[in-house]
Amino acid sequence: MGLATAALALAVAAALGGCSSGGPKDGSSAKPGTGASSSTGTATGAPSGTATDGSGSPSPGQSAGSTPDPGSTGTAGPAPQPAPSTSAPAPAPSASPPGAGETLVSVTRSGGFGGKAHTLIIKGDGSFLRLNAKAETVDRDTLSAAALAKLRTALQAADFPRLPRISMPEQPVFDSLTYAFRHGGYEVAADQTTLPRPLEAVLSALPAFEPR
Repeated sequence: MGLATAALALAVAAALGGCSSGGPKDGSSAKPGTGASSSTGTATGAPSGTATDGSGSPSPGQSAGSTPDPGSTGTAGPAPQPAPSTSAPAPAPSASPPGAGETLVSVTRSGGFGGKAHTLIIKGDGSFLRLNAKAETVDRDTLSAAALAKLRTALQAADFPRLPRISMPEQPVFDSLTYAFRHGGYEVAADQTTLPRPLEAVLSALPAFEPR
């Protein structure tokens, strides 16, 4: 067994575990020559509906032909800015136990004298499947409440995020078993001779890989 075997075991576990017309507006411009001074070019008579100041010119911020709002000072101010949001940012999703129909853990055992692969897929409600190397369901069963609690405790204590992804001996061991675990979004593979101690507790809490 070696790194290639571990990678194969992870691939097997992943494969077996897998199994959204208006006219002119009011206040239009006056006709040329009407009420205009030829020397200054300043209108002396504003069209009807045009706000003017003392000199007869339209007030600042007020276009000719428009009607000033009541109480308006005639001065255009800055555009209103939207109020800053006071809502708090959405919290990051927290890890939660899988639902009753979701996979709690899947484990594939491969190698050994026969060289066969067997997979356990255990759901959150304790029901589980046994699959063969072709991902065919061999049988199905359900863990007792006590067995399910023991498995959950072992999985939590194993702390999968901190486990090495692959644990293999420096020299291959003939007919050794290799285990590939999938739990909480993490995949870990290990040879039985280098199995991390936390995973030993997980294995001891699992049902048998083959029907008895």
